[in-house]
Amino acid sequence: MATFMLVHGGHHGGWCYKKVARLLQAKGHIVYNPSMTGMGEREHLRFPGMNLDTHVTDIVRILEVDDLTDVILVGHSYGGMIITGVADRATERVGHRVYLDAAYPVNGESLLVHAGANIAPLEATMRLIDGVELVDFPEHMPPHFFGITDPEDAEFTAARLGPQPWACYTQPLVLTNEAAMRAIPESHIICSSTTVGRDMDLLRERSQGRVWDIDTGHDLMITEPEWTAARLEDVAATMA
Repeated sequence: MATFMLVHGGHHGGWCYKKVARLLQAKGHIVYNPSMTGMGEREHLRFPGMNLDTHVTDIVRILEVDDLTDVILVGHSYGGMIITGVADRATERVGHRVYLDAAYPVNGESLLVHAGANIAPLEATMRLIDGVELVDFPEHMPPHFFGITDPEDAEFTAARLGPQPWACYTQPLVLTNEAAMRAIPESHIICSSTTVGRDMDLLRERSQGRVWDIDTGHDLMITEPEWTAARLEDVAATMA
C-alpha cells in the first residue's frame, strides 16, 4: 500500500484526479487529491498576493498535519512546479516525485520562464477580480485544448475549469535544499505530443529509466485514467 498526493495543474482542481484516485483507492492505496487555494471548490479562498508559494505551502501543510511519510508526489503540468517546491521543503516526507506531463523546473525559474511559449500569451486574458490578477478564463479553454474529446468527460471538465492567479506562473521557484530534493527518486509520465523539445535521454538517466509516454491529450488523468493509475502503481512497486 502506498500513499499518493495527486497535485493538479493550472486552471484545474482536485476534481481532475477523480477517476485515478478511485482506481488507486480500489487497490488499497491512500490517496489525497486536494485543490490548491483559490482553485476548484476552494475558488472562494483567493486572496491578493497568492502565488506559487501558496500552493507549495498547501501541500507541505497536509504532509505535516497528517504526519505523512514516503509519499509519492504526483504533479500534473503546473503541478510539477508545486511538487518540486514541496520536495525541497519537506524532503524527509517524500519518497518519490512523479512528473505527469509536467513542468520540471530548476532553482530560480518560474513557469513563465520554464514554458514561456505556452504561458506568455495568457497574460492577454488577464482580469483583476477582487484584487487578484487572473488569467485564461473558461471561455478561452475548451476541453479539447487539454486533449479531451469524449463528450461526457468534456462536459465534466468544462463545468469545472477556472482562471488561474497570474502570480502562480510568474513567481520564481526558490529551492534551498536542492541536492537532497534531486536525490529523491523521480519518474516521468509524458504525453507523446509533448516529448518534442524534452531531453528524453536525460530524463531516463535521472529516473533510472522510469519514463513512460502515451499518445493522448495533456489531461491524461482524465482521458486515460486506467493507464495512468497503472503507471502510478508501477512507481509504487519500486518502493516496496
